[in-house]
Amino acid sequence: MTQFLQTPLAGVWVIELDKLSDERGWFARTFDAEEFRERGLNPRVVQTNASYNGAAGTLRGMHYQADPHGESKLVRCVRGAIFDVAVDLRPDSPTRGRWHGVQLSAENRSAFYIPAGIAHGFQSLVDDSEVHYLMGDPYVPESARGVRWDDPAFAIDWPEAPAGGRIIAERDACYPDFEL
Repeated sequence: MTQFLQTPLAGVWVIELDKLSDERGWFARTFDAEEFRERGLNPRVVQTNASYNGAAGTLRGMHYQADPHGESKLVRCVRGAIFDVAVDLRPDSPTRGRWHGVQLSAENRSAFYIPAGIAHGFQSLVDDSEVHYLMGDPYVPESARGVRWDDPAFAIDWPEAPAGGRIIAERDACYPDFEL
């Protein structure tokens, strides 16, 4: 059975594969709607996305969608490695304003479940990292929002930037300070 590990953020989970191995290699179920439903997680998948990050230190995020178009996502790094971060922005959450980060890699094959109301972003740890997302809700451009990756309200402890520095889109670098 797949292992669901609750993080310190309410509703945010790390999911580890249960691999069945033999002389051919291994097999694992990467998604089971019923297992998600049993834990109160959104089991719906309406689209899948991928991002490729050519250089270590590429930072994407922190993104979310405003209500009523909040989106859940299941994130897995299928090539390379990333430091993946969730920040709880839900107004009534007991963990509002807190963050949690995990390393996802092609080697550990773990996934990160992020419910609606949580900002999400990551920094690539190595060159040529590819990330795959199962999205529980459709993208609505008018509802797209973000918080700054280095906002003092959250004080995210990012991995050290590589010698060449971080690569960040101007949009992601310029979000105003968030008020908790």
